[in-house]
Amino acid sequence: MTPSPSASSAWTRPTGVVLLLFAAVYAVLVVGAPIDRVQGPIQKILYVHVPCAFATYLGFALTALGSALYLWKNDERWDRFAASSAAVGVLFATLMLITGPIWAKGTWGKWWSWDLRLTITLLLYLVYVSYLLLRSFTEGSERTARFAAVYAIAGLAVIPLNYFAIDLAGGRAIHPENLERGSLGEGMGWPFLIGVLTSFAALFHLLALRVEVAGMRAELAGREARELGAPDGEVSWDT
Repeated sequence: MTPSPSASSAWTRPTGVVLLLFAAVYAVLVVGAPIDRVQGPIQKILYVHVPCAFATYLGFALTALGSALYLWKNDERWDRFAASSAAVGVLFATLMLITGPIWAKGTWGKWWSWDLRLTITLLLYLVYVSYLLLRSFTEGSERTARFAAVYAIAGLAVIPLNYFAIDLAGGRAIHPENLERGSLGEGMGWPFLIGVLTSFAALFHLLALRVEVAGMRAELAGREARELGAPDGEVSWDT
């Protein structure tokens, strides 16, 4: 299956995403997920911060998947899919890095600490920002696309390292333990689930739009190249 505008058209419609977003806000703020007895209302940022982290992981995993399929099939549509996934993943990583320090300031009294989880999260962010910069500052040749694909696949190794950073720290991390079955308090489960579903729906919506735009840009660039008589393989597209 190859990503195409027709396949993504359902995800480019914002209706479902907007409904999920309102459902998440309603569940967390209006109906009211329980207020943590220790942290107070600031703890409700959990329903935004952690779903953004999950969406970040998913976005970068899709980047690696698209890169692997590009190397296998040599189809530039998978290369566009990989670059689009990275762009959306970086967006959610940015939101994660914004909401995290806000929560940290309200809970720990400081915006940032070089905790192992935080440090590796920043590393993960920089790995894929570098990927996007690589794509932006080159001419978009096939060699560049292949190098970027290998880089994106290698960068995927940072995700499990980031997730298990708390265990690797041996109890020295200030982050709480990873969420497990039953670790959420009573009444927190369903608002959290809605938050995760909302972040995933938003990710696929933005990814579908990004893929569609990238496809149209590639088509336009190819048309212009044919008119100018450019050799095959030298057509570039802007991510």
